[in-house]
Amino acid sequence: MSFSVISTFSGCGGSSLGYQLAGGKVRLAVEWDNNAVETYRLNFPDTPIYHGDIAKLSVEKCLELAGMQPGELDVFDGSPPCQGFSTAGKRKFDDDRNQLFREYVRLLRGLRPKVFVMENVSGMVKGKMKLIFVECLKELKASGYNVKARLLNAMYYDVPQSRERMIFIGVRNELGIEPSHPRAQTQPKAVESHDDGTRLEGIDLDRWQAIPPGGNYEDLPKHLINGKAKFSNFHRKLSPYRPSFTIGKEEHFLSGRFYHWAEPRRISDIELKRIGSFPDAYRFAGDSKDIHNRIGNSVPPNLMKAIAGHIRDNVLAKCGHQ
Repeated sequence: MSFSVISTFSGCGGSSLGYQLAGGKVRLAVEWDNNAVETYRLNFPDTPIYHGDIAKLSVEKCLELAGMQPGELDVFDGSPPCQGFSTAGKRKFDDDRNQLFREYVRLLRGLRPKVFVMENVSGMVKGKMKLIFVECLKELKASGYNVKARLLNAMYYDVPQSRERMIFIGVRNELGIEPSHPRAQTQPKAVESHDDGTRLEGIDLDRWQAIPPGGNYEDLPKHLINGKAKFSNFHRKLSPYRPSFTIGKEEHFLSGRFYHWAEPRRISDIELKRIGSFPDAYRFAGDSKDIHNRIGNSVPPNLMKAIAGHIRDNVLAKCGHQ
């Protein structure tokens, strides 16, 4: 069963690939980052892309580019930038980046899709950020949708990475269908090794030898720790038995200080793709730093495939896919 999708905050195409794997056809992608757009086009050359600020995209233009009418779209998808919510950051309540969901809501109300999916980080239900979570839920429900939000961990959906995200799913009220989320589908697994990573030498080799699989800088003796190393995400070694730690868009990640468990090297670009559940053949524009940025910001395709398949079978099929 095929279904239509408009993807906002599309990034490098992780969510779009997930929808495609579940039978969806992305009618329009919306993204402003140049490298992300270049990567998206490499993998989805036939999908129209609005390359620009979502705040400047009108509902009329969105429908025109997608070739659709209001109410015709099956799924409206988006992952508004979430740095202001992230547990890795300071979770500032007034962070401007926490307000971009309003642009998502503006388009949602104009497009009137049958279903929407909105993804964000788990940090939005921690501490004072719960207030923003409540505000998001209120706005989404006020748009005419029955809405459910649930934390899902990608490692239970065929992704070799522990990546917990808040997934909002809404179904248009008049359809009379209760939204729900997919149950866990797979057991957690480790990433499959692929040896083309940069070999370690000097102090990094000493650190690799000191850290056990699954460990980090906390396992280092004092003489191997410098100021920059005093973060739990520094000098981390993957485990051959457990999913990867969460890959994020972080400067200390870009320093390449994440190690293979058995070989004295950094994890390779292929291993990074696999951690994100991207196919080995998925093409990325730019260098390794760009690949790290894109995957760190992406929705794992296999997680979105599970969500999309659940929506296809439990919502779209029930409403006759009209």
